[in-house]
Amino acid sequence: MSTGVAELRGSRLALVEQLVVDVADWPRPGITFKDITPLLASPGGFSAAVTEMVAAAPRDVDVVVGTEARGFLFAAPVALALGAGFVPVRKPGKLPRATLDQAYDLEYGQETLSVHADAVAAGARVLLVDDVLATGGTVLAAADLLGRLGAQVVGVSVVLELGSLPGRQRLEDAGLQVSALVRAD
Repeated sequence: MSTGVAELRGSRLALVEQLVVDVADWPRPGITFKDITPLLASPGGFSAAVTEMVAAAPRDVDVVVGTEARGFLFAAPVALALGAGFVPVRKPGKLPRATLDQAYDLEYGQETLSVHADAVAAGARVLLVDDVLATGGTVLAAADLLGRLGAQVVGVSVVLELGSLPGRQRLEDAGLQVSALVRAD
């Protein structure tokens, strides 16, 4: 990578990092929530995040899967840039046809994800996209759903990784390759 390209990439990543705002004690006391809405509100910041996610993505991706709900915001433009389809993984009751469901634990509760039973063809190469990697529960649940459909998760891309939580290790232990734009402790 040339010096100019490295500097440009560094400035894009710095912009992404500065546009993520900490919100103390939300959604409950003791949790510091990483708010990406300022990043989304900044055309330059949002563009920088998508550009860097595309640059880090594996090639020959058939489908980009975004997890409810903020993962959708990054997954759709990444899919367009990669020439791939986009598939949403949603909360239960949000998809109109037959679904597969997977329950999982969050760092502050429990949740369930759903995907259409015919959303991804067997053998499809999938990039999984989310906004924040914390404990890894959301990504692992989505990867499980995709595995049940016969798809191959070829990468995981997130905007922000919470380094103080075990998400990356859990994903790597499951054989998933992770790319995070920025890391917070």
